[in-house]
Amino acid sequence: MAHPVLALATTAVTAAGCVWYLPALADLRAGADRPVSRRMRAASCVTAWATAATVAVLLLTTNPWTWPATAAATGTLLALALLVSSALHHARETREAATHWTELTPAQPPPTPDRTRYVVAVLLTTGLTTATLIGALRLAENPDTPTAWLTTITTPAAILALFITLAATHTHHHRPPH
Repeated sequence: MAHPVLALATTAVTAAGCVWYLPALADLRAGADRPVSRRMRAASCVTAWATAATVAVLLLTTNPWTWPATAAATGTLLALALLVSSALHHARETREAATHWTELTPAQPPPTPDRTRYVVAVLLTTGLTTATLIGALRLAENPDTPTAWLTTITTPAAILALFITLAATHTHHHRPPH
């Protein structure tokens, strides 16, 4: 693919990503009003989108792939490091808050953590991965009839629909009490 076409696509996706990086910038501007973990997660988000914008500029200004690829790898690793650090800070903040609540109300046990979002994430990731693999395998078989194309399209869609249904059912049955 030509560099200008890829740069245009990257620019369009980066512009559309404002729904993520503008709230992240607001969290960064809020400073100490936000927890450290949230500010680090926001910094990770801004770093990832700034990396995409940098790659778009490098695709327009350089001819070899080495500079855009190096910028993408460096920015991605930095954003990932910030995200992992944010998760560690969040875990520490959660433990600290639980300790404080225990000190305030020692007779009441701390609430059990809600793991629903992790289960849903695993279900959706498994469904997407399975659907992608099956779709790729079906395409590798080189379908040549309309029926083969129909099953190539509907089988991954059905698998994904199954996992989405499982995730929705799990969320519905493990809803926290009000």
